[in-house]
Amino acid sequence: MAKLGEIFPDFEAATSEGPIKFHQWIGDKWAILFSHPADFTPVCTTELGRAARLVPEFEKRNCKLIALSCDSVDSHLGWITDIKATASVDKFPYPIIADEKRELAVKFGMLDPDEVDKAGLPLTARCVFIVGPDKKLKLSILYPATTGRNFDEIIRVLDSLQLTATKKVATPADWKAGGDCMVLPSVKAEDIPALFPKGVTIKEVPSGKQYLRYTPQPE
Repeated sequence: MAKLGEIFPDFEAATSEGPIKFHQWIGDKWAILFSHPADFTPVCTTELGRAARLVPEFEKRNCKLIALSCDSVDSHLGWITDIKATASVDKFPYPIIADEKRELAVKFGMLDPDEVDKAGLPLTARCVFIVGPDKKLKLSILYPATTGRNFDEIIRVLDSLQLTATKKVATPADWKAGGDCMVLPSVKAEDIPALFPKGVTIKEVPSGKQYLRYTPQPE
């Protein structure tokens, strides 16, 4: 399993849109790979439907989506019909990887030992991997099979990752796009005027240390 900041392993796979090579498929975009326990299951259906409706938001952020489930391409294609109906979308806008042998699920640490299928095999957990255009892993989140993901949070995190990749800021707790950011501790006081023309506010704390430095979100 890749660690944050490492190159996410390349792989080849069959998908609902044909075979892919992962790095080639990403191209010069950001990518989100998110896994699912099985086709034709309730929580997964709501997740893939929600993601399908949010594709325009991800496209604004130069980000592609790809799902993974441990079933066949034919199964995926049948399931997509249900997803489109329940999500009220005319088109299913991203591929689903077929991982019937669970090779990718094992390779990337996606299995949930507390949830098993009819054959007694561990189900794939709900992983979220965000990979940058440089093919490095920027974020990973692992949910149990019983808990559906919050896609508003995934978009919020993507906004933070893209902002902090180019600006010398971090985003505080509960930050949302457009909110104030925090100047990185590594930024020297003498460099602040040039880097943050909108100004910086320092919040006083009992220790007297001036490390809580807020600035409007950089453009």
